Amino acid sequence: MKVEEAILYLLAERNCGMKAEQLATEINRRRLCIRKDGQPVSVKQIWYAVKTHNETFCFAEGRIMLLI
Repeated sequence: MKVEEAILYLLAERNCGMKAEQLATEINRRRLCIRKDGQPVSVKQIWYAVKTHNETFCFAEGRIMLLI
């Protein structure tokens, strides 16, 4: 699963916004996204996915949220 798909899955499941740190922790804990080099997903990767998919995600009130 790609990082943006994992973020979408978690936000839809919880039906509320989450902080980038929470998303990274939960993605790594559940092993929703595994990098090619085997390293855990970083907060930086979460932010990059959110910023490049601004049609799906937004940042408001200190949390990342779904627009759909």
